[in-house]
Amino acid sequence: MVDAKEQIGVWARSIVMLACVLLLVSCQATNQPTTNEVQVKVARVVSGQSLEVLGMAEQPNLISQVRLIGIDAPDMRQRPWGDNARQALGSLIGGAEQIVTLEFDLEAKDTIGRTLAYVWKDKVLLNEELVKQGYALFVGRSPNHKYDQRLERAQQWARLMGQGIWQPKKPMRLTPAEFRRQFR
Repeated sequence: MVDAKEQIGVWARSIVMLACVLLLVSCQATNQPTTNEVQVKVARVVSGQSLEVLGMAEQPNLISQVRLIGIDAPDMRQRPWGDNARQALGSLIGGAEQIVTLEFDLEAKDTIGRTLAYVWKDKVLLNEELVKQGYALFVGRSPNHKYDQRLERAQQWARLMGQGIWQPKKPMRLTPAEFRRQFR
């Protein structure tokens, strides 16, 4: 006969094993889409860091403004870099009416009410691509840091390669933030 202590020990080990199995199963990746992503239609590219999109809220025809997380593109008055950044983002998207995926981080809105997002098109992170091609600067802003390492590496590459705003013959002299401060 099995005594009570041995029976309790077997029972406790069984519960621990069951808990471990349940934990492993719950940690497994699923193929279901995450709730922090949404597909939207681009209405227009406003600048090198901002879009207007359709399809974010319950009203599919309502236009929402989106600000790309982790980048600071030249101001439109910073010629020629501001317009180059806007054109580059438009080219990466493929024009108006295109579908892009917005991925959200911890903070959903900026101080002026724009939605903050990482923008994906055909499995390409457009925030990163703009930095890598030298059309925008990487600027980490708390608390949204999900892709900071990727964006920082992209900026290092753009600087080393002399891309866009980093071109040696005619670099951009003021950061977008420094440029905007001149007009306050």
